Amino acid sequence: MVAAELLFTRYRASYTVYVKNMQELSVSQIQELEHFVSVRHGYFDFHTFSFSIQKKIGFKEFTKLLSSLDITAVVEEKIVKNTEDTAKINFGKYKGMLYNDLPDSYLLWLSKNYSGKDRNIITQELQNRNL
Repeated sequence: MVAAELLFTRYRASYTVYVKNMQELSVSQIQELEHFVSVRHGYFDFHTFSFSIQKKIGFKEFTKLLSSLDITAVVEEKIVKNTEDTAKINFGKYKGMLYNDLPDSYLLWLSKNYSGKDRNIITQELQNRNL
């Protein structure tokens, strides 16, 4: 069985994990990851092969949690350049959060679907994250 290859990105009040080899995983492995996310009230985005969970947790704690649940995975950490931006999103599911705390999957969605006044903030944040 192939181990899941995960890319962990920590934000101030959440974390996002990109599943690098999603298409190589078995159905049971995907269901195991999906269960992991749903138990923690997170969001699994099958279009971007990533999931986001609104909880403060560090890289080491995340890897220990996976090990304790017997989820076989190779995990690496992605360091995000912090911005001094204090702009907050004023609509939707993440209303009130800073743009630099939004999950990667939501920023990517905004880049394709949002054309409002904060468009330049979204573009800058995507560049900061190399997305």
